[in-house]
Amino acid sequence: MTVMSPAATARPEVSRAGHISLSVVDGVATVEISNLSQRNALTRAMCREVQELMPRLDADPDVAVVVLRGAGNTFCAGAAISELASVLIDPQADGSTVDHLSAADAAIASVSKPTVALVEGACMGGGWQIASACDFIIANDQAVIGLTPAKIGIIYPRPGLERLIRQVGHAKAKYILLTGQTFSATEACALSLVADVVPSESFEEKCAALVSTLRSRSRFSIHAMKRLVDLTDVPGSSLAVIEQEWAEAWSAMPDSPDMGIGIQAFLTREQPQFRWQPGS
Repeated sequence: MTVMSPAATARPEVSRAGHISLSVVDGVATVEISNLSQRNALTRAMCREVQELMPRLDADPDVAVVVLRGAGNTFCAGAAISELASVLIDPQADGSTVDHLSAADAAIASVSKPTVALVEGACMGGGWQIASACDFIIANDQAVIGLTPAKIGIIYPRPGLERLIRQVGHAKAKYILLTGQTFSATEACALSLVADVVPSESFEEKCAALVSTLRSRSRFSIHAMKRLVDLTDVPGSSLAVIEQEWAEAWSAMPDSPDMGIGIQAFLTREQPQFRWQPGS
């Protein structure tokens, strides 16, 4: 894994194939998928890097937002075809198999902090699964999205397939998967594959503004609401568990310093300086 200096301001340069780069600037961790020779396709080793990195970023008190993007002008072409079997069905000594792509997906989805996928260019197959593990996807208007397992005779991994159904519905999920069609960014947004589309010429500026907005919001509010939204999205979550999580979050609200800070700032028309931190 390539780690940039915390003082770095530019996106890291990519010099070697098949790795994950990280830069942390002003509380924003930018995780970059870097494998230019294969259009940023994910190898088994890269999936493992993602699995190892995400818990560290989640535990780092200096990181408030995690951004996922691809090197160059491509997000990710999916799992590397040359390693497809070992990425998706890696045999283990006990006779089981490991889906490393879905393990990377789970690592991203488990981050308690806000996560944003910034998609430029191609976002294909497992690339969309990894991007959709983030809280939402912002695409530029030149992005192309496609879920293409039917083109190569495989089945889309279960976590990605089930998330697709939750996001777009059964009929559209079948349309997307069975045809293997690719969609423009605008078409993908209409299908709910991405949350928003931004013009390419202002993509960096608008995405930076979006991340800055996330940084300025109450971390108490963001963490609690993300957890509650995700809870309703987890198959098999019992009503009792949901009720308990809601009760705990609601009862914690008056004790959080952010509630008083937010109310006072609103009344005085000032910018709130929220203080709540995870674990406080």
